[in-house]
This record gives sequence, C-alpha cells and structure tokens, in this order.
Amino acid sequence: MHVKPARQDYIATLDLLRLAAALAVVIFHYFFRGAASGALAEAYPLAAPFALYGYLGVNLFFLISGFVIAWSAEGRDWEQFAMARCVRLYPGFLACMTITFIVILAVGEPLFSTSFAQYAANLSMFAPAFGQSFMDGVYWSIVLELVFYGWVTLALFTGMLQKRKLELIFIWLAISALNEFFVGSRAIRLLFITEFGPFFAAGVVVHHIHAHGRSLSALLLLAASFLLSCSTISVTRDWMLNEYGIAVSQPHLVIANFAMHAMLIGGVLLRSRIGPPGLTLALGGLTYPLYLLHQNIGYLAINAAAPLVGKWTAALGCVALMLFASWVIWRHFERPVQRALKTWLGRAVEVTLARFRRASTDAQPAE
Repeated sequence: MHVKPARQDYIATLDLLRLAAALAVVIFHYFFRGAASGALAEAYPLAAPFALYGYLGVNLFFLISGFVIAWSAEGRDWEQFAMARCVRLYPGFLACMTITFIVILAVGEPLFSTSFAQYAANLSMFAPAFGQSFMDGVYWSIVLELVFYGWVTLALFTGMLQKRKLELIFIWLAISALNEFFVGSRAIRLLFITEFGPFFAAGVVVHHIHAHGRSLSALLLLAASFLLSCSTISVTRDWMLNEYGIAVSQPHLVIANFAMHAMLIGGVLLRSRIGPPGLTLALGGLTYPLYLLHQNIGYLAINAAAPLVGKWTAALGCVALMLFASWVIWRHFERPVQRALKTWLGRAVEVTLARFRRASTDAQPAE
C-alpha cells in the first residue's frame, strides 16, 4: 500500500486517539445499544457493562476536534478554513450516507426504512431541517461539528479568533454555564453547543498553549472548561437513564473525563514518539468513514450473520468488515475526491474573489 507521506506538522497520536474514539462508539453500539434499543436480536450481557462507556468516544472526538480545528484555523483566512472543512467532511459523508441508503433500501426492512426524500434531505447534512430523519443516527454529532466550524469561520472573518481567542472561549463557557445550569434552552444548546462546548473549548485552549505557550489566563480557561464539562457530561447520562434505565455513574464519568483530557494532552506531548508512517495515516483516515458507516449497516449485518456463525463471531466479524470497508472508502474514494474538490473549490474561490475585487474597484468613484 503506497500512501503519500504526511505533512511535517502531522501529529500521529491524535489520529490514533480518533481511531480509539471511533472504536469506542462502535463497541457501544454493537455490544450495548443495539440490544438495548431492540435493533439487535442478540444481547451481549458480558460485554455490555464495559461497552456502556463507549458513547464517551463522542466526547473525546469533540475534545480532539477543538484542538485540530484551532490548529487548522491558525494562519488561515476564513475562506481557506471553510473550504478545507468542506473538503474534509463532505466526500466521506456523501459516500457513507449513499451506501447506507442503498443498503437500507435493499435489505433494511423491517428494522429500517428509507426514501428518496430522506436521501435528498440528508445530502444537506441537516436532514431534520427539511423534516426528515438522519439516514443514520450518528449524524447528529456531525451537525454539532458543523455548527462549531461555522462559529470558527465567523471568528476568522471578523478577526476575533486571531485577536481575542481566549476572550471568545471565556464568553462561550459563560453562555454554556448559564444555559446548562439556569436557562435550559434547547435552541441555545444547539446554537452554542452548550452541552459539548466545554470539550471543544478545552481542545482549543490546549492548542493555544501548545502553539503559544502557557499563560495564567489559558490555564484558568482550561481548568474552567474541564470543570464545566464534568457537569455537562451528565446530560447524556440523564438521557440514557430515561431511555435504557442504566448509565455510567457520575463519579465514573468524572474519572473518564479526566482520562480523556489527559489522553489529548498526552497525545500532544508524545507527538514525537510516533512518526507518520503510512499505516498510522491510514488508521486515522478510515476513522471518519468508520464512524459514519458502522451503526445501521452493522446492525443489519450482525442480525443476518448471528444465526449462521454465532453472535460473537458476527459482531467481531462486523467490526473487521467495517474497518476494511472504511479503509476502502478512504483510500479509493474520499482521498481522490478530496484532492479534486480542493482544486475545483480553490479555483472557484479565486475567481469569485477576483470578480469581487474588480467590482469593488469599478464601484469606486474616479478622481
């Protein structure tokens, strides 16, 4: 397998952490939530008490995303950042969403059903805004990522990210605390991501310390982000208690939260210990397709295979199948399309900006 060498500022440990987060979510779905929600015919009582913790992989994703997005935004114009995020997210999403649609359309009944209207709405990545459900339930977290990207783009456009980054983080944490502790608005929770904002914010602050050195204000913001996240992390716990009658205890959530923050900081500190070989790059690359692809298709595959090979072989075999399918999507679709889309969007942005500048010059009064 030939993989183009990674850029010199590539941190392989973060890709390994993202893969661990994705696998944690896969384990949660296959060994706990599948049976608890009725999607899987067979339960895994031996694995369920451990798999229960797997949903915290999403929180780890958001923590890593805060670091990576702050890194991506460093030294970029808002249009460069927005284009890079579009190129990064949409090709993989389109491939995985389309595959999920085809599989559900072909063999999803009676567990799942879909329609061309649902597929069309999901092309936007904001299907609920068009009155349709997500093609796969995991897409909710992608929407929160996009909201985060939108705020970062706005902060870059106004110059606030470059000049007032820490002040913005402080305001964001204040809004999150007010909403989660006092207001309880669902609209504010979505608009400002107040439930998961402290995780994104902690990642941004860790990057700030990594790139610009320690300062009292940055360290205090990191501590505030962590403490606030120890509280907001219980929102999902309350949902799980209501939905499944079981959840991770609050003390264990705090311990897990400390471990996640330590993993991010450790991954940055140990960045020089793991080089960027092709295997590490591929493992990081398949993480996004794995996250998008595994749930609904995995449930269908496990249900079909379990009566033939046994539930454990079916589940573990499905994990292996999803890893391989995700690598194929990344290697043979996502990367080539990303390169082509980056070239096309780059030219389109250059042409648009040139026209805008020309129009602005023509509009100026002659002396």
